[in-house]
Amino acid sequence: MTAALDALAPAVELLERSLAYTRTTLASVPSDPLRWAVPTPCAEWDLAALLAHMNDALDAFNEASYGAVGLDLMRQPDVTIAGIQRKACALLGAWSGSYPAVVWVGDAHLPGRLLAATAALEITVHGWDVAQATGHPAAIPSALADDLLLFTAYVIAPEDRGRRFAAPVPVDDPASSADRLLAVTGRDPATAIR
Repeated sequence: MTAALDALAPAVELLERSLAYTRTTLASVPSDPLRWAVPTPCAEWDLAALLAHMNDALDAFNEASYGAVGLDLMRQPDVTIAGIQRKACALLGAWSGSYPAVVWVGDAHLPGRLLAATAALEITVHGWDVAQATGHPAAIPSALADDLLLFTAYVIAPEDRGRRFAAPVPVDDPASSADRLLAVTGRDPATAIR
């Protein structure tokens, strides 16, 4: 894992790029939550559920910047795009200082850089999910996808399949780095709105 972490772009810069990408996809979300009952690439979630998950994840990643994150976060009932955007800005600020070398997640721990990169992965792929749900094409930038692909094997374990991630999707060679990233996270790039 050390070699992959050493090869990563600095974690905060990676996080910043993921937030910039996802900020553009969030701009396509209708302001009226009644219009959030549209499907996403994840069959179990509509856009409202995806946004609620993103909101909760931002809380967890913000909490992790202090060196530990509990596994029993309270779900926020009133999700707004403005609230998600505020949390995203706070996340970047929280990780821009001196972030912890190790973060405890429940009773396990992982390197802080890996946790920040994991946040970047989650934020990026869910940003793509938002773009698909709203019908606005938003390709993941190649350089961002390249950097995220470096460590997916370290954060997507076989036991995560079916729980946190769907099974990987086969892609034809040559596939773009964005398509390979989507495929390894269980998303079918062939269904992407382009």
